[in-house]
Amino acid sequence: MTTRTGPQRYPGADHSRRYQGTYPGDDMEVNVVVLHTTEGRSLPSYGGGASAPTLTAVPDLAARKLKWYQHFDIDTSARALVNAPGGVETNTLNVCQVELVGTCDPSTRSAWLGQGLVQDEDFVFWPKAPGWLLAGVAEFLAWMHAQHAVPLAGPAKWPAYPGSYGNGGGQRMTFAQWNGFRGVCGHMHVPENTHGDPGAIDFTRLIALAKGTDIEEDPMAGFTAQEIHDAVWRIDDIAAPKDAADIATNPTWQPQSILRDIQARVRANTVEQAAQTAALAALAKLAGSGVDTAAVVSAVQSAIADAVVKVSVDVTGPSAS
Repeated sequence: MTTRTGPQRYPGADHSRRYQGTYPGDDMEVNVVVLHTTEGRSLPSYGGGASAPTLTAVPDLAARKLKWYQHFDIDTSARALVNAPGGVETNTLNVCQVELVGTCDPSTRSAWLGQGLVQDEDFVFWPKAPGWLLAGVAEFLAWMHAQHAVPLAGPAKWPAYPGSYGNGGGQRMTFAQWNGFRGVCGHMHVPENTHGDPGAIDFTRLIALAKGTDIEEDPMAGFTAQEIHDAVWRIDDIAAPKDAADIATNPTWQPQSILRDIQARVRANTVEQAAQTAALAALAKLAGSGVDTAAVVSAVQSAIADAVVKVSVDVTGPSAS
């Protein structure tokens, strides 16, 4: 078979951690991508390359992008899979391996949260990875499809960790299935291995993104009603203008401040309209000949004042006493 066709370096990848000189590996023609998770928060040392994959994707959470480190050429065997004596080949069976920095283990996620770390700010929990991260991985898969003909397809079962460990989810391929597989799979699918990563990563969406058929993610998806309320009404570092003159000194108020200002104006209009209606009703009762003008003025003023007080209570609620 012809080997090492197509580009051997992923565009934009960092090559400062290459291990191919120390571990030359075998030439092959890649037709499979295996996804791993590192179960850590930073680029691993891989024992100086002894257990390194082909590439590692490190999330830059502040910049919302992936930084790629390439350790071996695409069509050179990497070293992140167990390859038991006998059985089938793993690392050398036309496989490009990608480690995703982060965790798929809910207990690790809980431990990090317990240390005060913030998900998607300090670490990645890949089963709930934000859309921009999945898009970064999908971009690589699309490149592998275009440049190395790796099919954008894979196993149906992606069970959550720790159920994915061993073959707890019935996802591990047989030797025959592995030998015949072409596409994208996880460490949890490779025979002769027991690891359960990358767990329940959103494989359906990942492939849709790689194919360019994904529907844009709803930015409010996954938030509770209370979280949405808090985001709109409680997180407001810039106060609403006190009046029209204050706008000139406070021109950058946030959207929720604008909502508050609009709400206050609507309430004020409601009060005024009710007062005017009450005043007109009072005038109607005084209509006719021989009307005392002073009495009319007094009645209108009294009706407006009474209506303002009443409607203010109805709209805003009684003040604390």
